[in-house]
Amino acid sequence: MPTPIHFDLRGWVGQYLQAVTDQWLLIAPQANPAMLEIFADRDTPPYRNLMPWAGEFAGKYLTSAVLTLRLTNDRRLKSWLEQFVQRLVSLQAEDGYLGPWPTAARLTNFSPYHGQNGTDPRPAGFATWDTWGHYHIMTGLLLWYEDTADAKALDCVCRMADLICEKYLGARQPRLVDTPFTEMNLAPVHALARLHWLTGVPRYLQMALQIVDEFAARGAPGADGQPVPLAGDYLNEALAGHALYQMPRPRWESLHAIMGLVELYRITGEERYRRAFENIWWSIVEFDRHNNGGFSSGEQATGNPYHQGAIETCCTIAWLALSVEMLHLQDAAASIVADEIELATLNSVLGMHSICGRWATYNTPMDGARFASAHSIVFQSRSGSPELNCCSVNSPRGLGMISQWAALASADAITINYYGPGSLESILAGQVVQIRQETEYPAQGRIVLHIQPQAAAHFTLRLRIPYWSRSTVLRLNGQELDNRGTDHRLQAGQYYSLARLWQPGDQLELELDMALHYWSGEKECAGLTSIFRGPLLLAYDQRYNRAVSLAGLAPDQFPVLPDDCFKIGREHLPVPTLDMQQTAPSVCPAPDDWHPPFLLIETRTADGQQVFLCDFASAGHTGTLYRSWLPLTQPPAVVPFSRANPLRTVKNTGQ
Repeated sequence: MPTPIHFDLRGWVGQYLQAVTDQWLLIAPQANPAMLEIFADRDTPPYRNLMPWAGEFAGKYLTSAVLTLRLTNDRRLKSWLEQFVQRLVSLQAEDGYLGPWPTAARLTNFSPYHGQNGTDPRPAGFATWDTWGHYHIMTGLLLWYEDTADAKALDCVCRMADLICEKYLGARQPRLVDTPFTEMNLAPVHALARLHWLTGVPRYLQMALQIVDEFAARGAPGADGQPVPLAGDYLNEALAGHALYQMPRPRWESLHAIMGLVELYRITGEERYRRAFENIWWSIVEFDRHNNGGFSSGEQATGNPYHQGAIETCCTIAWLALSVEMLHLQDAAASIVADEIELATLNSVLGMHSICGRWATYNTPMDGARFASAHSIVFQSRSGSPELNCCSVNSPRGLGMISQWAALASADAITINYYGPGSLESILAGQVVQIRQETEYPAQGRIVLHIQPQAAAHFTLRLRIPYWSRSTVLRLNGQELDNRGTDHRLQAGQYYSLARLWQPGDQLELELDMALHYWSGEKECAGLTSIFRGPLLLAYDQRYNRAVSLAGLAPDQFPVLPDDCFKIGREHLPVPTLDMQQTAPSVCPAPDDWHPPFLLIETRTADGQQVFLCDFASAGHTGTLYRSWLPLTQPPAVVPFSRANPLRTVKNTGQ
């Protein structure tokens, strides 16, 4: 088990955490009581008119809330979750079922009934995501158990797992893979493997292994005469070198089933599980991660990060969860994973939330406008749950997952991945050690870490050096550390390790290179460029540019920026190799703004007009249009977009 870490995050991210706690996590279940009541009256006709995935809402909410609680330690939230879990567990049926469907439909992923207490255009009988809903409840309760040792929560998860095994383990027919929506309904493999790790119960591992075998199941021949895949065949396809977008069933929900491969590697030690998982992760980075860190185009992998399809909140949250597993799996040389997590968190996750914490988006596009999920996917709302949808309950998880990647500690080492104002405490070398960060990051690159053990202690401190920081400086107690030795280089895209006898009051000063870097667009974004400052994607928002705003912000109408507008030329990725004279742009306060963005940068268009670019997370918050793919008169000469794992070969078919 990892060493526990206690966080106190302040600044920009801390404000979001507080707002989401106050305005959503403490309110959502009471404002949407059907979140739990759909379980209470599942066998009482007339049956509710439910979405097929309605059983997921409580689990996604609980997962988001528990992870957020790990960061805030909010007593109000903890007290509320105690009541919520108690009520949720009490609604479990005697056979272990904890879903919203009548007895005849339990865990079949098919309901013979349609809702009768509302208008439901579906015919009697439709496919459900019932095992998917159980997976999310199992996930939330397992996280709650890890933090509270609540025996009733663990027992509830075990009973759900027992029911899944009773229904599908062994040679029973139909198999789980024979039920509908396998991208979703095979997800319990992840929770079952985690549960086996906790309890050691053999049948949970047997069921997880069986589901992985079912990944490769085929059905009747299709039009081409070949058997149709019933699932994504994620293990075999990944081992064959295929990217996720090239696999059958590449929807985002499959990422939760794919996370089961990590758990099986930890349990069995079989390298094939690890290799397959890593290949899938790298394929998403290479082919499907957008400039704002978000994942999916139209809710699935497409092999095209320039695709203008919706970047759904749930898709990005699943991508972050997959990346957290990747980070925990990798060794200390894999700081690029944490870089990817930071990019998605500071741009997509903050961008999907309203600053007040009251709502989140369904789609957080690279260019366009932002709409609350309660508006854009209002079809999911029901009587008793007017604000519930797949994204509203899932979005806070993106913030809460900071607790899973910000720092990783063992008995004698701690790795710092998250930079920002605040502090953390952990047990290192047998004593409590506090590390406090004094910084305005990510607005500025200077980070001062105050190291405060109770007494002198020897341990290792690892610092993430982002891939975009080409000229990094590190000082220990005012003395610049030697950067010439091969064992102690401050290398972009790597961790810097410092093992020493730490004294109370020791101070590390890290200066990251915040010069701009670029990503040149291709396909739908050909001729356009994304501009980054550190981890932050910059965007043009009508709100700050009323003098030059043009309706629609179409690329051919957009005010063109000259190639020297920032007097910089740098690649986005791979790590830059150019060595050019750099001049920092002007970072300035928002003009006459009662709700300022986090970052605002002034520049000029090709014809001399003043232009402001803000951070992507702040763009579009007042309902204005924005763009993050921008036209430059002469785009910088950057390496074509590719972040492939050099240790892996992906068979790109050019789709």
